[in-house]
Amino acid sequence: MTELQINTTQNVNINFTAASVGERILAYGVDLIIKIAYSVVVFQLLFNLFNIERFMFGWDNWSRAAFIIIFYLPVIFYTLVLESILEGQTFGKKLLKIRVVKIDGYQASFADHIMRWFFRIIDINMMGGIIALITVVVNNRNQRLGDITAGTAVISLKDKVTINHTILENLSEDYVPTYPSVIKLSDNDVRIIKETLQTAKRSLDHTTLLKLKRKVEEVIGVKAEENDTQMFINTVLKDYNYYTQSM
Repeated sequence: MTELQINTTQNVNINFTAASVGERILAYGVDLIIKIAYSVVVFQLLFNLFNIERFMFGWDNWSRAAFIIIFYLPVIFYTLVLESILEGQTFGKKLLKIRVVKIDGYQASFADHIMRWFFRIIDINMMGGIIALITVVVNNRNQRLGDITAGTAVISLKDKVTINHTILENLSEDYVPTYPSVIKLSDNDVRIIKETLQTAKRSLDHTTLLKLKRKVEEVIGVKAEENDTQMFINTVLKDYNYYTQSM
């Protein structure tokens, strides 16, 4: 398995395992089966059940093609839509426990997913996917052209601590939160904050701790009530757990 080192915006290196070629092919196969199943159902409904040919009688070929394509838009945009709303995963990727992430450690944006989806024309649709296969094999991050262009990578979530476990904090039953605005943060933000805190504590890097404190204050829009930087960040982590677990 290829180890993928992601450097966050806080200059902290996080190690992930890049998804293997086999995992990516299997995930693609699952998604392909889903798209084929949908296409067969739509075809049966349109041409056998509803007799769409009679409805389109007299239309020119372009109009007929455009009308039919409308029903196949879910197949065309399947990957783009699912990766955007499922945080870098399709049903195939979920089943294989792999995910698209940014190289900087954050979740890929919609623009990143569009870039990856667009390059599928070259990576996968041209030459039967040979281009994607060769690119992933020779690339040290197991990236295809779409990943390289979008600055993303596909990582394996197997045998790894999940984001929810990573950011989990032990809270007492009578815990009272201090900063309600921590809900502006995402799970990924909190994971990076916690890992940065742990790394800085181990190396006694007070400069990084101070920078982290200022960044957190800026993002959640508050001024720390605690004088101790570590205490403030620990409070933010606990508050985030309090509010997210209460939802």
